[in-house]
Amino acid sequence: MPIRDNVIHSRKDTMSGAPVFKGTRVVVKNLFDYLAGGYSLDEYQDDFPSVSREQAIRALDMAREVLEQIAYETAPQ
Repeated sequence: MPIRDNVIHSRKDTMSGAPVFKGTRVVVKNLFDYLAGGYSLDEYQDDFPSVSREQAIRALDMAREVLEQIAYETAPQ
């Protein structure tokens, strides 16, 4: 799946290839860990100010889209 809108990217020489927010060295997984831990998006942004709110929201939208697609593809017919 292509990474749309250049929100995230992955390169072997950046953070060992982990997906990061474009223009940063912030690993995308941190966003999900923060939210799963009960922190708000505002708290995440306080700790990772190099990630714009738009980038974070777009990453969450992309994750939702992927999960929905998987659900549709695996649903019993």
